[in-house]
Amino acid sequence: MPPPADRIDLSTAELRDIARFSADRARTALAAYEGQHPDDSRPRGAVDAADAFAAGGPRSARQRATAWAAHRAARDATTPAARDAARAAAHAAASAYLHPLADAHQVKHVLGAAAHAAHALELLAGGDREVGEREVEQAGRHAPPGLRAVLRRLPPAPAGGGRAGELMRRLDLELRR
Repeated sequence: MPPPADRIDLSTAELRDIARFSADRARTALAAYEGQHPDDSRPRGAVDAADAFAAGGPRSARQRATAWAAHRAARDATTPAARDAARAAAHAAASAYLHPLADAHQVKHVLGAAAHAAHALELLAGGDREVGEREVEQAGRHAPPGLRAVLRRLPPAPAGGGRAGELMRRLDLELRR
């Protein structure tokens, strides 16, 4: 029996693809956080938890706990770039828990790590928007088929979210082509 119209089917392989992609993208921006907060391992712990799930480990409380810890690190961050880098890590760990809902906000679980990492790197480059655009292009080239398949079953990325939201919508459009 097919899922209800407001739900989508998600395979474990697709969730692992999303977690792997998210961890890879978040990792590109970790230095933006660690450079400002060298003794705070919360964002790196979140990326490591996403990697563990992507590599075949169980979906567990580890991903949830480290995602929340990275969100707290984002609140504690002392610079906008560090804040976005921590948010990228939080999204990476949380991606293991993408909900099977056909809801635009679920796109944040799929692409949030890439968007926030791109924004963090853009901010590190003094707000150079070309850096963010290049990061989105790079993310698009590395998106696995499972991630693309999930995006095509979801509505487009929601409005809002500032520059990170803008980068997410740009990546979303690119990956749906």
